[in-house]
Amino acid sequence: MINFNQTKVFLIFFFLFIQIGVFAQNKNIKLPANWFNLDLIENGYFGISTEKAYREILKDKQPKERIIVAVIDGGIDTAHHDLKSVLWTNAKEIPGNGIDDDGNGYIDDIHGWNFIGSKKGNLEFDNLELIRLLRIYTPKYQSTTNLTPLDSTQKEEFRLYKKMVGDFGKKYEDASNTFSVLVAINKVLDSVASGSNKKVPTYEDVERYKADDEIEEQVKNIIRKGSKEDGSFEKFYKSIKDGYKQYDAMLKYNLNPKYDMRSELVGDDYSNSSERKYGNTDVKGPDAMHGTHVSGIIGADRSNNIGISGVANYVSIMAIRVVPTGDERDKDVANGIKYGVDNGARVINMSFGKAYKWDKKVVDEAVKYAESKGVLLVHAAGNDNQNNDVEENYPNKYFESPEAEAYKVAHRKPAKPDFTPPKPMGQNGMGMRPPMNNAIVKAVPVDSAKFKLPSASNWIEVGASAYKDDETLKADFSNYGKYNVDVFAPGFLINSTVPDGKYEDLDGTSMASPVVSGLAALILSYYPKLNPAQVRDIIMKSVTKVNHKVKYKNEKGENTRALFSEICVSGGIVNAYNALKLAETY
Repeated sequence: MINFNQTKVFLIFFFLFIQIGVFAQNKNIKLPANWFNLDLIENGYFGISTEKAYREILKDKQPKERIIVAVIDGGIDTAHHDLKSVLWTNAKEIPGNGIDDDGNGYIDDIHGWNFIGSKKGNLEFDNLELIRLLRIYTPKYQSTTNLTPLDSTQKEEFRLYKKMVGDFGKKYEDASNTFSVLVAINKVLDSVASGSNKKVPTYEDVERYKADDEIEEQVKNIIRKGSKEDGSFEKFYKSIKDGYKQYDAMLKYNLNPKYDMRSELVGDDYSNSSERKYGNTDVKGPDAMHGTHVSGIIGADRSNNIGISGVANYVSIMAIRVVPTGDERDKDVANGIKYGVDNGARVINMSFGKAYKWDKKVVDEAVKYAESKGVLLVHAAGNDNQNNDVEENYPNKYFESPEAEAYKVAHRKPAKPDFTPPKPMGQNGMGMRPPMNNAIVKAVPVDSAKFKLPSASNWIEVGASAYKDDETLKADFSNYGKYNVDVFAPGFLINSTVPDGKYEDLDGTSMASPVVSGLAALILSYYPKLNPAQVRDIIMKSVTKVNHKVKYKNEKGENTRALFSEICVSGGIVNAYNALKLAETY
């Protein structure tokens, strides 16, 4: 049985949580479907001035080269009517003949390759990297204390192990509590649907529904508030259903140490990082929502007068599937990068990331390979509102090197006390994790010297911005970093392609990154002789500078305001018009 008082407390907390306006941006607004391509002065939306660039700079010019953009993601719906005409097609491969016609090691790779599948099917779910690492370290260090004699390598591993145990405790508790709230809301929504004989109820059905107890009455309050915040009951309903699915997967698969289907469904030798020839041809996979959305932002057909218009008008989208529901694996990421490079990509979009690394060396090698072949890598900064100058975020542009190791040794932090796991709330505990009383979080000083360590010159790190030129311009979820996030680009309520010929609004740095990838492809299609460092330089120097302060939550959890130059290297939002004007001078 669910504890009534505990349930009531957490639902009240959740209601207050959404009521006090935790999120900076108001979603109760109807934005133009292509707002990210619009101009701030002309249209009033802080887009990247793509349409202005086409109209004023490119109207009498013809692109010189069709640019291949590899989308390393969770899959792409290649049948979408707004993407079919812009898909990369391997002209050297004969579809369906079971022969590797072009000799690249991948049979029938017509539109790309799927590195997380095999003849047995596709890997849909996987653990977080945190869980995969804990499988290795827990047997070694679960009985270890700070007094146990350890050599230098073991001490470093033990430090990492204690951090991971703490992170796992927090993630699992948060996920469990959030899922419990979603279960309660979902239960009421299903009861309303059943009582009204509808598959999907309406807001009026919810209002007519008679709550069985005080918990359900609190849920009705949450539904009212959430519907207002999201702009409609329909949007709120979808967000709850999507959230339920997400947190259910998180608990069943992402945070479950007992779940591991890699060997069965992929069948590679995972211990062999140099292995490249594995996978299958199914570039859509079981969940192509994310990758399809990303692809549309980059290059959805601009000439068919339907749906949306991508940023780039002379582009081919190459589908590379390496990201499951869960954390991507470094081996797959490295192979995805190499596949894209070897098959002609000039730009590679990477809208994924994680807090831990497994084999950074193999990813570094792939990044260096892309750098040597003139391929630009565009990466999403992440959606945890964290300072990437302080917190780790992988993959990143910094190489594991002797200099990096020397810096690490010189700045090694002292070991922390043994972690005490949080007290369990019970299997049926309800709600969000309550705030810690009197918690004091010290801001971590940033040592800028570490940002001068060896790194890739072909890398752009992208944060997400919103539509309004005011203090809410930084998307509330977006990671930031004065030294590690290069630029910001629109990533709030971005309308783009999703599977089955549909379109949806999604948020994330995952949406901001393809805006920049599309811009890079647009520049290269008219100026194909530019190298990645030059394209990066053009994009960063041509941003629309933001000269006012924006608000966000800092490392202490405090609401603060800072100049845009304090949260990213360039201090601005990418701009296609400015970039193309600047490219003319190179």
